[in-house]
Amino acid sequence: MIDPHQALQQMLQPAGLPLTLFPPTSRYHGIETATLETLEGKMVIYLKRRFVPPSDRFTLLQEHVVVQGDRLDNITARYLGDPEQFWRMCDANNAMRPDELTDTIGRRLRITLPEGIPGVPNA
Repeated sequence: MIDPHQALQQMLQPAGLPLTLFPPTSRYHGIETATLETLEGKMVIYLKRRFVPPSDRFTLLQEHVVVQGDRLDNITARYLGDPEQFWRMCDANNAMRPDELTDTIGRRLRITLPEGIPGVPNA
């Protein structure tokens, strides 16, 4: 049986196309895939586990203090320009559950550059 994961890699690699199925703005960009064969012999392609990066991989730009009625999508749109980038806020604040970021009034949320992008000191 042909491994669909290998077949996909063989098709994309010679053309110089990226092997990732997700755009750079996705939290899954760059995450490797793996295959699993079911008991019935079907090959299933899945994403390997994504680990939340350590907070020292993020350069702090500013902070946001949570107030009554704050929603993470609105906060993210305000600071990052795209509400669908809420996962970046989660990563920068070590949150596994997005709703925990706005549960506590007065919590200070870190607004950061994307992971691994260094800031300019004293800018």
